[in-house]
Parts: sequence; structure tokens; C-alpha cells
Amino acid sequence: MSDITEQELEELRGALAPLKDLPVELLRLPREILSGFEPSQIGTIVGTLMDAAIPQLSTLLPDNADLGSVGLRKAAGILGEREGYPDYVHISGKRLELKLAYVDPVGVEMKRPPTRREPSARLTQKVTVKNVDPANDVLLVVAYQLRPLADEPELFSPTIIDLGVFSMIECIRARDFRLASGGGKWFGDYETPAIVSKAGKARLRGGLALNGAVYGRKESEGHDYNEDTNFGKLKRIPHEPLHRFLKQVGAAYCAKGSYPKPWAIPQDAPAEALF
Repeated sequence: MSDITEQELEELRGALAPLKDLPVELLRLPREILSGFEPSQIGTIVGTLMDAAIPQLSTLLPDNADLGSVGLRKAAGILGEREGYPDYVHISGKRLELKLAYVDPVGVEMKRPPTRREPSARLTQKVTVKNVDPANDVLLVVAYQLRPLADEPELFSPTIIDLGVFSMIECIRARDFRLASGGGKWFGDYETPAIVSKAGKARLRGGLALNGAVYGRKESEGHDYNEDTNFGKLKRIPHEPLHRFLKQVGAAYCAKGSYPKPWAIPQDAPAEALF
């Protein structure tokens, strides 16, 4: 089966364009309470809200006629779990998996982590080459920022500032390439991704072979492989278009990668020149 084409991705970007710059006013947070929130807490709240609300926005905002052409509906989910895959189906037949990228608000006091926070959204081990449809599946990354409402500037709502649309199969290939190129491996039939543990690295330095039959969850277990607890985070997927998008919206990104061949994003490139 052939992969989704760039033309198809571009058509989907056009269909979703009415969502850009849209404040999701179902959530209104007073400025004075934001100082008590950390980005991760905001992410949990907004993630749940966006997931449910995006396909319903044309109904929730009937005065915005453009939203009627977006064409998304909630998918039944093929994994049969609470967080099934994919999230949405488009009228074109394309299937979309939603991930959110939080962008720090401007001029708002909030709790800040000591280091720059990478997007916590991830393509988990539940999404693999076994259940991705290369011709139809898309990763939809919605970048959002808390912004004041035009008519009530002391109230802040999550506002969709940009949308990234990417080939899901290419993101999965890039994700799995990173795992393998770092010495990691899948256990089972694409069930558990594992990386070389500290004990395993010590064995390699000693010229010894690794035991690839088992894996652990903690370093204290002493296995040569441990489950990758950071597997699939957006920043750790070496898909160049994804990182150009993350850079453009002001989220944490990687400037270099090696899949499918070495690439680099110029550090001084203006945002409008990235696509």
C-alpha cells in the first residue's frame, strides 16, 4: 500500500485551516488563578477538552460558518480502549490522531519548570506499523496558547495558534528508527519498546553480548534492557517536518536528525521560511 502523499496532506491542511487562531472559549480561566498552574496541569485539562470539542466546534459555534467545512468526526477507535486509535475521521476518509503542543503564554505569571518543557504528547507503543494505515493516517499536532479574550482580557482561553499535519507512517518509522539506532529493540510483536540499560551499556563496554530475551522496568532489576519510558515523545521523533513545525510555533524541538537521512534546521531561519 502506498503512503499518503504530500498533496493529500496539503489538502487536509486547507480543510482544517478554519481552526487556526480559534479560541476554544468553553474553557475560560481568570488571569489571577493562572499563577497556580503548571503547564502540565493546563495540558491535562486542555487535552481532554480539545479532544472532545474539536469535532463539535461547528455546532458549538454556529455563527462561525467556516467551521462547517472542517469535516471531522470522532472515530470509534480501532484499539477498543479508553484512548483508542485514531481520534478522528475526516470526510475525505483520512484518519487523524490528535496530539497537542503547549506554547507558553505571553505576559502571564505561571509556575515554570526549571528547564524548558518538551511537549509531553507522544505516539505510544499502542500505535505501530500493525495498525497504521499508510495511505490514510495522519498525525495532527495542534499548537495552542492561553490567550486573553478580546472582549474580556482578564479571561484566558486556549487558542489554536497553528496546526501541523504529518504522515503518520513516516512519524512511526522515524520513531522506531530512533529506537533501533540507539541500540533499543521491540519485545514481543511490537508490544514493548526497550532501550539499553546502564547495566547493558556496562556489558557492551566490556565486550559482552546483551541478553535480549528479557527486559526490566527499573535499573535496579539489573537487566540489559529496560522499557523506554520516554518512547514516542514528539521531540524524540526525528521527522524533519514535525520539528520544523515545533520550531515555528515556539515549542521545544530538535535541530538535527538522521531519518531517513541526515537533516538540520538552520537556527537563524525565520519562521516563515521553514515550510
